[in-house]
Amino acid sequence: MNQESAKLPPVLNAKPLIDLRQYHQTGFDRGRPGWYVMLWWLVQGVAFPLTPHPFNSVRCQLLRLFGAKIGEAVLIRPTARFTYPWKVEIGDYSWIGDDVVFYSLESIQIGEHCVISQKSYLCTGSHDAQDPKFGLLTAPIAIGNGVWVATDCFIGAGVQIGANALVGARSSVFSSLPEQQVCWGTPCRPRYPRTVRDA
Repeated sequence: MNQESAKLPPVLNAKPLIDLRQYHQTGFDRGRPGWYVMLWWLVQGVAFPLTPHPFNSVRCQLLRLFGAKIGEAVLIRPTARFTYPWKVEIGDYSWIGDDVVFYSLESIQIGEHCVISQKSYLCTGSHDAQDPKFGLLTAPIAIGNGVWVATDCFIGAGVQIGANALVGARSSVFSSLPEQQVCWGTPCRPRYPRTVRDA
């Protein structure tokens, strides 16, 4: 042990279980060639922030141009981010808030009349914690019609959220949720049925 390592706290002297030099993405397919991915990231990085909120249709058209399936009258805020739009589908009349991230390594499907509130993160990727090479794991996300995901929520890979569910602010969703339930917490759990007043 040299003099410098002797000064480190014990947690920094422990041997790591993983070797990131051997990281792999075996079997992962971005769905488009590298140049196309970079072109999308450039277009999104420049065009989205320069389009004011009322120019929502421009953002929707750009997403469609790059392969996303965007329904009628969808609202997407200028600071929303989409890793691979060709793996995204958003149903009619849905709203995507500021700073929402679609980390779409796999498909992300959003139903009709959904609200994904600001700062929420939809993450279709993770890693194998038992793999010394830290292999990539991916699974799709599906969010049913009429769902409200409130602000600053994390939705994990493989999650399905049933129609008309409500996910409370700052919840972390690691497993699927049933339809028409108000859910919250970390981990997120159903609490009671969601009801809506007559119009």
